[in-house]
Amino acid sequence: MPPTPQTRSHTTGLRTRLARNRGRQCELYGAPLGDRLRRLTHELGITQGRLAQALGVSPAMLSQLASARRVKIGDPAVLARLQLLDGRCATGPPRGRAAVDALLAEVAQARLQWTGADARAPGEQRPADAGTSPEHPVDALRALAPPARLAAAAATLAPAFPELADALRRAAVHPGPLRRR
Repeated sequence: MPPTPQTRSHTTGLRTRLARNRGRQCELYGAPLGDRLRRLTHELGITQGRLAQALGVSPAMLSQLASARRVKIGDPAVLARLQLLDGRCATGPPRGRAAVDALLAEVAQARLQWTGADARAPGEQRPADAGTSPEHPVDALRALAPPARLAAAAATLAPAFPELADALRRAAVHPGPLRRR
């Protein structure tokens, strides 16, 4: 049975929406999430379901992100885990099933922990010397990496170096004017 004008219109609208969503993902993450997720599953030799488990999302959610039916990763901890995994695979994927399993377990256990250090009461001002001068370490961190990478680094360092993780989180939460990629 040939498509009707209504089904052609619906299909065209869906394609347009998915293309727009992929463009938005490029703006947010530097590439469509489907491309990144397919690269990771291929390099690691795992299923999308296994990747979803390691990241801490449902397989259905990961599928929606990969197909661009959903644009954003809503949970910063999931984004941090994805970036951690992406960073670890950037220099080459681990070799062997045991190495892949160990990497996925490490990623699954990574936690993004937000602390109350930057919490403010309504109307409370941020201290003048806390990250506003160019010499402040938080500003130096902002100049090194975008907020998402800082958050991923914080998640990785938190168990062993909570003070450094806190500085990275502060830099990620309050992006400064200068950031290099």
